[in-house]
Amino acid sequence: MAALSKKREVAPISLAIPSALFLILAGLLAVETGLLGSAPSSSALDEPPVVTVASRDFRYRVAGEFFKNGYAVDGPVETVRMSGPLTIMKYQVTAADYARCVADDACPADEPEHVPGDPEDMPVTGVSFDDAQAYAAWLSRRTRAIWVLPTDEQLAFAAGSRFPDDALGVEDDGSNPALRWLADYYRETARKASREPEPQRLGHFGESETGLSDFAGNVWEWTTTCIRRVTLDRAGKVTSDASSCGIYIATGKHRAALSSFVRNPKGGGCAVGAPPDNVGFRLVKDTRWYAPLLRPLHERGLDV
Repeated sequence: MAALSKKREVAPISLAIPSALFLILAGLLAVETGLLGSAPSSSALDEPPVVTVASRDFRYRVAGEFFKNGYAVDGPVETVRMSGPLTIMKYQVTAADYARCVADDACPADEPEHVPGDPEDMPVTGVSFDDAQAYAAWLSRRTRAIWVLPTDEQLAFAAGSRFPDDALGVEDDGSNPALRWLADYYRETARKASREPEPQRLGHFGESETGLSDFAGNVWEWTTTCIRRVTLDRAGKVTSDASSCGIYIATGKHRAALSSFVRNPKGGGCAVGAPPDNVGFRLVKDTRWYAPLLRPLHERGLDV
């Protein structure tokens, strides 16, 4: 399928606020400022280094599996306008920082294939999507902020030119399966041949033009983007669109679909294509002025 293109605008963090939420915000503000009693205290934790990526247009190939005439085709390309800046961790979460969450009994122990020699300067690996969510909740409590896993689209925005393009590079309508099979075979072979499996120190893989460090090295990163399967008819119209939110996209040198509980993707947990060498994560910070007031709601699972 020839790449389709359209333009849309998204906010880095959802800006929709129900009117009733302002009353809740007022109450939370009173608690935080001591007007209605002090909020529960806990020892504060220094925030990790971040980069703030300024608003811009960027090209994004939509994540998911697309099929036409019964054969796999490339997903469409969109021009996306990020309407505001995005604040994201400069580095992946380190093994040492994750260990602090484990020591607080807030995170399950990681299960890395390669044990880091210097946990303070090495990314954590051997963590599942669920583990990363637990760490985000713990860091949010300890820093009095809101930290969340990024979407695949947010990673594409932050990574700039380092973000992978999963296109097979075959310009056809899906009617020639041999061309698709060969393109897919060569792509997967190249991925396996280029591997450097052992995680490296922070900064080893350099920075993107946005300042994001080590993206697309050999540690794939969890996102909250669910795997999606889209079926198109002969004219390219969508006939079915199904998402599975027990399987999430982890992005690095290429996108991989992993079950939420997988810690070691080489152990058979990769749903599509070549498995990642390692899997870790970095987080996005909610920088809206009222974000700290939303933290109690966020901790209760409310997406606000």
